[in-house]
Amino acid sequence: MYPSKILILLLTFLITFSSRLAIKKSFAFDVEPGTIWRNNPSLIHNNSSDDNFSLRVILPMIFIDYSYDNSVPSIACGFFCAGAVATCDDYIFSIFFASSYSIDGAVVGYWESPEVVWSANRDRPVKENASVQLTEHGDLVLFDADGTMVWSTHTTDKSVAGMNLTSIGNLVLLNHANMELWRSFDHPTDTLITGQILQEGQKLMASTSLSNWANGKFYVTVQPDGMYAFAGTDTPLAYYRSPTGGTVTTNRSAYIALKNGSLEVFTYFRDTESPDYQIQLPSHNNGLVFVRLDFDGHLRLYQILNDSWVSSDVFDITDPCAYPLACGEYGICSNGQCNCPDAAIGQSGLFEVIDPRELSRGCLPVGSLSCDSTQKPRMLSLPNITHFNGVYNWTTSEERCKLSCLNDCSCKASFFNHYNISTGFCFLVSDIFSMISVKDGSYWGNFSSLAFVKVSGATRNFVLSKGETAILSAVGSSIFVALVIVAVLIVLRRKRAEPSEDEDIFDQLPGLPARFSFVELKSATEDFSKVIGKGGSGSVFEGQICDKHVAVKRLDSINQGKKEFLAEVQTIGSINHIHLVRLIGFCAEKSHRLLVYEYMPNGSLNKWIFRKHQATPLDWKTRLRVITGVAKGLAYLHSDCRQTIAHLDIKPQNILLDEQFGAKVSDFGLAKLIDHDHSSVVTRLRGTPGYLAPEWLTSVINEKVDVYSFGMVIMEILCGRSNLDYSQPEESLHLVSVLQDKAKTDQQMDLIDPRSTDMQYHLEEVSRMMNLAMWCLQVDSRRRPSMTEAVKILDGAMDVETELDLDLVNIELMVANRAVHGKIAATLQIDSVLSEPR
Repeated sequence: MYPSKILILLLTFLITFSSRLAIKKSFAFDVEPGTIWRNNPSLIHNNSSDDNFSLRVILPMIFIDYSYDNSVPSIACGFFCAGAVATCDDYIFSIFFASSYSIDGAVVGYWESPEVVWSANRDRPVKENASVQLTEHGDLVLFDADGTMVWSTHTTDKSVAGMNLTSIGNLVLLNHANMELWRSFDHPTDTLITGQILQEGQKLMASTSLSNWANGKFYVTVQPDGMYAFAGTDTPLAYYRSPTGGTVTTNRSAYIALKNGSLEVFTYFRDTESPDYQIQLPSHNNGLVFVRLDFDGHLRLYQILNDSWVSSDVFDITDPCAYPLACGEYGICSNGQCNCPDAAIGQSGLFEVIDPRELSRGCLPVGSLSCDSTQKPRMLSLPNITHFNGVYNWTTSEERCKLSCLNDCSCKASFFNHYNISTGFCFLVSDIFSMISVKDGSYWGNFSSLAFVKVSGATRNFVLSKGETAILSAVGSSIFVALVIVAVLIVLRRKRAEPSEDEDIFDQLPGLPARFSFVELKSATEDFSKVIGKGGSGSVFEGQICDKHVAVKRLDSINQGKKEFLAEVQTIGSINHIHLVRLIGFCAEKSHRLLVYEYMPNGSLNKWIFRKHQATPLDWKTRLRVITGVAKGLAYLHSDCRQTIAHLDIKPQNILLDEQFGAKVSDFGLAKLIDHDHSSVVTRLRGTPGYLAPEWLTSVINEKVDVYSFGMVIMEILCGRSNLDYSQPEESLHLVSVLQDKAKTDQQMDLIDPRSTDMQYHLEEVSRMMNLAMWCLQVDSRRRPSMTEAVKILDGAMDVETELDLDLVNIELMVANRAVHGKIAATLQIDSVLSEPR
């Protein structure tokens, strides 16, 4: 007999017994380890041909209210159809609210369309005959039909005695003392249920669309000063913030709670038990209430009224154009009305409406805009158009703002705001959302707004009259003759002049950032007078270009020609991420090679974590923020670029900090490009002693060498010392050797920075980070996580691997590191000294 049938019989008995008491109660099923459910019709499921959904239930929680005859609001856990309903072949393991249909107290089906409030695997649906298993070891695991493990709670090391679905929709794993060892409430997806709390650092992540359940481009999170909603993936931009603020008086964590008919926002700005900000929600008539961040960026309250679900907006956003998808992608919003970019300026044929009946669904550009397209795109200028966020992150000219996007394959539009005749603020976007139509000076102060949208360079075919053909033929002939004359003059001039490097290289390499002359940069840095950093490849100087604070790196030792240097600049200039230091421009003039970066006021990480540099130790939240920032920057380089970019020199000196101590990876001088269809690459030894992964001895490496260096940086952040500290006794010189010895006796927490008392209050999180570091430091590169997995761990979406090899030291590599330390600067990048802001 299937477990589900046993559960139905038990439920029937409990309902019959409770009905005699004539009271309202709720019942849940406890599940013991060893239980397996298979995704097939043997589970309780909807069986009405009129239903437009398909679900299979393994854990029902029935709200028994005898004022109802047949249909009762209920919570259930099971498989929910996430694909085409007619022939559903994609399911997610989820918790959902629905109305159940019962006969004589026994549930026989669900007939009101359910609302999913939590899901375990929405990025990776499973098929028919997939299974959920509460193993004998206490791990709740989801397997696809082919046996592939899709999701797990990773609770194998805990004494799990059973599983329960609570009356408020929280799926929990319990021990014998009924203590909760794992809760679905601690792993939110896009929904907050009554009684659930969204902690600081957690996210509600919207789905991609109504039909695509995967993670989308919107998320809501809690920061110390309130609740925020962000749009975008590479560079998220805030489009909502709860109106809170004040003076910090307590160290409590911020959080959001849905309770008492309101959404309450608690920050750490006021030491009080009452919320700092409260969003009153419409009254509801039962406990089935939740708040969900929908695919369009709206945070909505859902509740049952008159036997059907109704929704209402939570954000107090009154401007209909302020939502990032108010008019869909590429749409222009004007007083709540939508239009396509070409139609807004009286052109046609560049965009097409997705749905003429619903203009708010947005527009699509006509023609290919892919990076592989042979047709070079062009920029469509849109006057009086701005962006929902209004953030402009660098100062330049209007032309450079336009060309920066045109030459960046990932850029879809750039926005420019004039603040004088020749200069303004520029912002490039790779996530195209709705745009906003404004009048000059009416939206962002006294600035005039301009947008440049990338469109296909292809032109439509059209027919010319005989007269027009003759005119064009004559003009064409004249142009041809002129070109021939110009070409002859150029050849003659080159024969007379001394050959120089080809200046047309700039035209041959699209995607280059702004080009500066040597004289411009010499003036911007006051004749290179203020040195803020020195390294093996050159010096870094503080400078000012217009109103933009910059760091100019002058490369002193050049081992490559202009073409190779520009190809490297092209690669670096094409990447744009919040956790990568932005390359603003360059100079390649005669023997001069200079790179212009954004200025990072807090300098490099090494001066903040190593005891010989430290003035005041960083608190734990700042250390964790730095670790997370570096992980996200590396994950972007490894997974989200056209080619995998292995940095090859990750160390604290190459991690720079902005004014908020946000971390950004810098210095790509040793970076290596790896095609996605190649698992490794052969290259000469490069990097910095102490951060080199063992596989460098073979010269066959991949991006996992960055993972190893990242693990080393985590240990340095946690321990407050360099991984190779020659001021230490011989037995403590090598940090990884000490870590190996401590880990084998479970004493690794002895290594945390003794100067940081704040870390002592977060020992569980610190231990988790140290375990992540040891996972990254595995000698076998195949056993290390990817940087994408590291980001998931830091975001709380994945647990750290616990089955680790604690033999972390490769003796051969240690010998090689000592042999080369300070002796082969021609092969290894010498440690940079970046103790000042750059």
